[in-house]
Amino acid sequence: MSSLAVDLWPRSLRIALIGIATAACITGGWLAYRYFAKPVHLTVAAGSVDGEALSLISAIAARLAASNAHTRLQVVDSQTSAGASELLASGKADLAVVRGDTAGLADARSVLLLTHGVVLIMAPSNASADNLGDLHDATIGVVGGPINRPVVDALKQVYQFDRTKVRFHDVAVTEGAAALSSGQVQALLAVVPVTEKYLAKARQFFRGAGAKGAAPGLIEIESAGAVANVAQYYESYDIPKGTLRGAPPVPSDDLTSLRVSFFLVANKSVDADTITDLTQSLVDVRRDLLSQYPILAQAAAPSTDTNALIPIHPGAATYYNGNQQSFLDKYDDKLYYASLLLGSLISIVLAAWRFANSGGGSKSMLEPLYALGDEIRNAKSEAELDETEKRIDDILKAELVRNASGDGAENSELTALGLAAQRLHHLMQQRRTALRSPS
Repeated sequence: MSSLAVDLWPRSLRIALIGIATAACITGGWLAYRYFAKPVHLTVAAGSVDGEALSLISAIAARLAASNAHTRLQVVDSQTSAGASELLASGKADLAVVRGDTAGLADARSVLLLTHGVVLIMAPSNASADNLGDLHDATIGVVGGPINRPVVDALKQVYQFDRTKVRFHDVAVTEGAAALSSGQVQALLAVVPVTEKYLAKARQFFRGAGAKGAAPGLIEIESAGAVANVAQYYESYDIPKGTLRGAPPVPSDDLTSLRVSFFLVANKSVDADTITDLTQSLVDVRRDLLSQYPILAQAAAPSTDTNALIPIHPGAATYYNGNQQSFLDKYDDKLYYASLLLGSLISIVLAAWRFANSGGGSKSMLEPLYALGDEIRNAKSEAELDETEKRIDDILKAELVRNASGDGAENSELTALGLAAQRLHHLMQQRRTALRSPS
């Protein structure tokens, strides 16, 4: 389309077109902002026998949403740690709360160490054996059943339970006290965090059960180091004196046992920047929820060793190692291209402004001047030439008025107008000479 054709458009039409283009740019920019600023939603699977894992992760998810964190969590109840691991492995969850001895964690990468579960083998205080190796002809109730089966399998690799006639029987949490008081089991095995809430639940197995020697006692796993060597998701741990009961203290001295870690893990395919952002948010949320969930006092960074049981996620490692990029480092390229885009937009705005105000400037003055050249050449009398000269003067006066108000042509265009006027006056002199000459 020629510039002359554009100049012939009504000014209102040009302004309307610019308005439409500006609205389109603003809308596109807003949509782009919304796209990049919208929260990232990750699905997290959590579940436990007592429901505490689901409650904790739900509180964290609610806090992230309330604080307008960029990364949000959508919680799925997996019932157990094994169920959470299955959802993570199948791609149905981005994150999962799992116990370290859970199977199927090949694609899991640790984000946060939530707590440690300690193996407690509890028996009435008058039990005949203080050490697991001294226990004979007894049935140990496994509280929680399948979730603690890996503990039993690890113990069997070190202890000769067949020779000592020690058996294991799955027991529901709600049936532990009854199984103990009825003599169905002589001891209970449970894996719990060492917090007052869980220790109170452990003591309840011995309250009102009617069992002989209902005061609680603990049986030591004296070969815990050997168990940890054959099953590396466990580690030897000394239960502090008086942990289960203070007066008289139970245990009466530090007692050797095992512990296993609980992790929040992510699938290794989850974007590293997203996990870095999530990890920082989790650390902030931990402080906010500590009074409501004291167990979060045990939360910490997972191991960053290359031979860790569950390797750390690269995004989480970036946060814990303090290698987070600053805003300028992270968005350096984007800011560079944004500056180029801003410069282009400024040029477009200036061009649009000129476009909107075109149509009444120098070109519209030059065109009628050029058109007067043919009239001068074809003039039949000096009266016609006088009329043409008057029209030239009117055009020049009008342009001078527009220029004084700031709406006139640019300097180069004014020069062209002057040259055109001189050319026309020269033609008029030639035509007058021709009209005065005798035929």
